[in-house]
Amino acid sequence: MSARIDLRHRVHVLGKKEELATTPVEGRIVIVLDILFATTTMVTALAHGATEVIPVADEDAARRASRQHPASQVVLAGELYAETLPGFAHPAPLSLLQHGIDGKTVVYSTTNGTVAMTLSAAAEHSYCGALLNARRLAEHVVARHPDRPILIVCSGSGDNFNLEDFYGAGYFVERLAELLGPRADLSDAAITARSLYRHARAPEVLHDCRVGRMMAARGLSAEVEFACRFDAFPVIPELRSGSLALIA
Repeated sequence: MSARIDLRHRVHVLGKKEELATTPVEGRIVIVLDILFATTTMVTALAHGATEVIPVADEDAARRASRQHPASQVVLAGELYAETLPGFAHPAPLSLLQHGIDGKTVVYSTTNGTVAMTLSAAAEHSYCGALLNARRLAEHVVARHPDRPILIVCSGSGDNFNLEDFYGAGYFVERLAELLGPRADLSDAAITARSLYRHARAPEVLHDCRVGRMMAARGLSAEVEFACRFDAFPVIPELRSGSLALIA
C-alpha cells in the first residue's frame, strides 16, 4: 500500500512532520503546530513585540541567520532534544519573554517545530498555529482562502506522534468545521483529532503527555499551563521568505 497521504478532503491532519516527505504542500494552506513549545513560543513572541521570528532547521542555520542582524537587535533561542543550545535563550514562551524580545528579531531553532515550519515553506500559505491563536487564525484562513485545501501539520517528536499536537489539531478542526459548515469535508485524521479534542480536557491532557511530564520534571509546569490559554492572542503569523511576521 502506498505511503502517500490522501488529500482529497478539504481539511486534513498530519500526525508528524515526517509525513511531509510524502505529502505535497504546494497549492495548499498549511498550519504548523508544535504546542509544547515551538509554535506556542513563536506566536507568543510575535504577540509581545518581536518584529519577526526566523525559524530554522538547526543550530548552525540559526547562527548563520543571526549574523545577518546587528547583535543588539537579535535574540538567539532554541533547543536540541529538549536541552537549551549553548549561548541561546531558553526556547519556552514565558522564559523567552523574560529574556526580552520586544522590537527584536528572534532566530529560533528547535528539534521539531521549526523544522516543520521550514518544511512547509513551499505551501501556498504557511501559518504558525497554537492554542493561543487558533480561533483568529481559523477565521483568517476561511475568510482569505475560502476554497483552498487546508493541511494541519503536527510537528511530533523525532518521527513520533505527540498527543499535545494532535489535541491542538483537534481544536483547529473544531473551529474550521464550525466556520466552513457543510463545506468542511474532514478527512478521517481530522475527524479523529476533533474527537480527541472533544473528549480530552486542557490543561490535564498537556500535563499527561510525555513532553508535559518532562516539563513538569524540569519545573516548567507553568509553561505548559501557559500553552493552554485558548485564543489568548488573536494574531496571524505567516511564513514569508523564511521569516514569520504578523499580518493584518
